[in-house]
Amino acid sequence: MASLRDAIVDDSGRKAVAVECVALIEREVDQKGGLTGMALKTGYKAVKGIKPGFIDKVVYDLLPEFAEAVEPIVAEARARNVPVESHLDSNASRVADALLAITDRKAERSTNSVVKSAYGKLRGMAKSNVETSIPALAKIVASYSR
Repeated sequence: MASLRDAIVDDSGRKAVAVECVALIEREVDQKGGLTGMALKTGYKAVKGIKPGFIDKVVYDLLPEFAEAVEPIVAEARARNVPVESHLDSNASRVADALLAITDRKAERSTNSVVKSAYGKLRGMAKSNVETSIPALAKIVASYSR
C-alpha cells in the first residue's frame, strides 16, 4: 500500500496534495464565525498577505513533516484493518497534536514578526480548529494513502 509520504515524493504529487490542503484551510477559515472566526480570519489574512503564494509555499514545504507525523496513525489503521478516514477521525486529538507540534517548532524559529505574532495570538484556539478539520483532512490522506 502506498503511503502519504510515497504520494509526495515527486513534485507533482506533492503539489497536488498541497493544493488540496490549502483549499481545506481556506474552507475552514471561511466557515468560522463569531469573534473566534473574526480573529482567525484576521490572522490568516495577515499571514497570507506577507507575499503572494506564502500559504501555498508553507504548506508545500511542511508536507513531508506532516506526512511523517500522520503516517504512524495511518499505519495503526492498516494494522487494525480499519478505514484510514475513520481511524484519523477517531484520533483527531492525536493528529492535531502531531501537526501542531510541527507548526509550533516552525513558528518558534520564524524570523517573520507577522507570522510569529499571528501564530502566537491564534495558537490557543488552534487545536480545536485543527480537530474540526480532521474529517476533511482524513479524506485527503486516505485518497493519497491507497
